[in-house]
This record gives sequence, C-alpha cells and structure tokens, in this order.
Amino acid sequence: MAGLYIHIPFCKSRCIYCGFYSTVQLQLRQRYVDALCREMELHKRDGYRCVISTIYLGGGTPSQLTIPQLRQLFLYINKVYSLPSIQGGAGSGSEVTIEVNPDDVTPTYAKALSQLPVNRISMGVQTFDDQRLRFLHRRHTARQVPLAVRRLRDAGFRNISIDLMYGFPHETLDDWQRDVDAAIALDVEHISAYCLMIEEGTVLYEQMKAGHSGEPSPLYDEELERQMYELLIDRLTAAGYEHYEISNFARPGYRSRHNSSYWNDVPYIGLGAAAHSYDPSRKCRQWNVSDICQYIEAVERGEVPCDCEQLAPDTHYNDRITTALRTSDGLDLDTLSDRHRTHCLREARRFLDDGLLRLAGSHLVLTRRGLFVSDMVMSQLMLV
Repeated sequence: MAGLYIHIPFCKSRCIYCGFYSTVQLQLRQRYVDALCREMELHKRDGYRCVISTIYLGGGTPSQLTIPQLRQLFLYINKVYSLPSIQGGAGSGSEVTIEVNPDDVTPTYAKALSQLPVNRISMGVQTFDDQRLRFLHRRHTARQVPLAVRRLRDAGFRNISIDLMYGFPHETLDDWQRDVDAAIALDVEHISAYCLMIEEGTVLYEQMKAGHSGEPSPLYDEELERQMYELLIDRLTAAGYEHYEISNFARPGYRSRHNSSYWNDVPYIGLGAAAHSYDPSRKCRQWNVSDICQYIEAVERGEVPCDCEQLAPDTHYNDRITTALRTSDGLDLDTLSDRHRTHCLREARRFLDDGLLRLAGSHLVLTRRGLFVSDMVMSQLMLV
C-alpha cells in the first residue's frame, strides 16, 4: 500500500509566507494536467504498479483546476494504479483529499467535487481576522469560511480539515483564542495549526529582513509562541480533538491517513512539478524538477524529470527521528537496527530523566513538555 501525492502548483495570487512551489501561470493548467496523466502512463510503462491507499491533491491551490480537469486526473489514476473502494469518514476504503480555498467553494463546485472520488477536504483558513488575511495576501474573507463549510456539508462531505496559523505581527493571546474558538465552532473533523514562519525565498522573508542587517526580524517572542501553543492544545483537546501529531488534531477516527504515511515510513508516490516520492524497500527518495515548464516539456518527451537519492542507513535513521517523534505514537524502537537503537536510547536517557521523553512499551514518545523543545530533542538524537 502506498500514498499518492499530486502537486497542483496553480494559484491566482501568491501568499507572502508560502515556501511551496507555485505559479500564477493559469494558462498552463490543461497542459499540466495532460502532463500529469502522461507521467502516470510513464510509471505504468516502467512496470510500476501498486495499491494506492490514499490520494492527496495539494498545492498551490488544487481548487483552481476545473471539474473536467479533476475528472481527467481520477480517470488516469484508476487506469494506472490499483485503488480500493472510496469511502467517507473513517471507513476502510481509500482516503482522497483535495486542498481548497474557501472562496473557490461555490455550491456548484462543492456538489461537483462530491461526484468525484473525493471524500476529504482540506481548506486553508489561516485566521478568522480579515486584517491578518490581508497581511497574508489571502484571497478569501473570514465570513466565507463558515459559508464554505456549510456548502461542503450540504454536498455530503463528512471529513473536513482546516488549517490555522498563529504568530502574526502584533497578534495577542486573546486574538489567537478567538481564532481557535471560531475553528471549534465550525465542528470540523480535523484541525492543523502552524506558527507563521519566515522562510527564505518568500515575499515575507524579503519584507521582514529590510533594515535588519540582511536577516529577517522575528515576528513574535518565544514565550508568546509557547503560550499560544499551550492554548491551542488545551482548547482543542477539551473540545474532543485528539492531539496526534505536533501540529495536527483530529476527532477520533479522523486522523489524516495520507500525512500519517509520511510520519510512519510508508511509501508514497509524488506526481507533478516539485513532487517527492519515497520507497523504503529500495531505500530511495526522488523529487521532480521545481519548474512547471521544464516538467511539462520533459514529460511530453517521455521523460520524468527527477533526481534520486539512495538513503544510507544513518540518513534513514535520522529521517525516522524527525518524523515518527512528531506523532503521539512516537518512535517504535523495535523498528531500528541494534546500532541505531543503542545510540537512540543512550542519547535519550537525559531527556527521559528530564521528563521531555517517555517510554511507552517499545515506543519513545515526546511528553507535553518535550513538544515545546522538540527540535532540540530530535537534533540530539540524530547521528551527525
């Protein structure tokens, strides 16, 4: 079983914080969709066929594709890959997610999505404050969010996730609490929340580094970030959400199965410009070129424009540290080699003594205190 990720890089306009590969060349949409289908055919030509358990259309803004274009993609997915039955909610069939913008969710679009093999929606909300939305250069307004959720419910969707963001300039703890409470009021099945980061190469990075000796200025202080994260955990767990990964919360049975594959060493296939693939059986990871024109032109010539890396045992171990430890299930030490297990337990001892890590059977798990310093803990467990 494997996950299938399809990168849809199109956006009407770029948000200032986004570090993912995207483009505003909307005129290339059909040619790009044709190239995605061609890439699938190339995989089939090379004899690559596997059972797909999850599909995730991410971006960019996948809801910028038309319904016929989405229908074309699913037609080819069914031609090339083996796909279990599609079920909604927490069923045992395939989980099929598409990312959408709230302002793209018209009643007509929501109904049309429901007639495709899509059973999970991930919606970029970020904040319920219009001033902060304008700061991010988001297209939607706060009032469009509950409207979009209602339209999706009316169309039959019973598995909806939203993304939130905190750590805005001048944002207070009370501001953040209002956002969290507004998210809870939507009664969606899944909530992801991330601290606003300043990533090199983004518009925000260029804006924030001006006047600071070439380095971006911080947006907030660490203590306020900690308080916001504490509030997030407290409010969402009190509302019945399971805190199953550092930044992710779900109603029971509604964890993101696709994203969990990244954290649990499950193979996944990436299609499209800048998409990544991973095959643990071959200890190989590969990534497509991050340029839509180069990608399209190469695929049209019958080539998949990618680079590949063979993972050394120590690299694979480091990857497991930085993925599995993000989850509430933690890192299963029994999956490690004797050498890596010995190293991990030796380095973890001080954090176990300090109450930042705990052992749950064979699983090494971050405690709540450990979540706040997870990057530091993980770096100390890794091999350099």
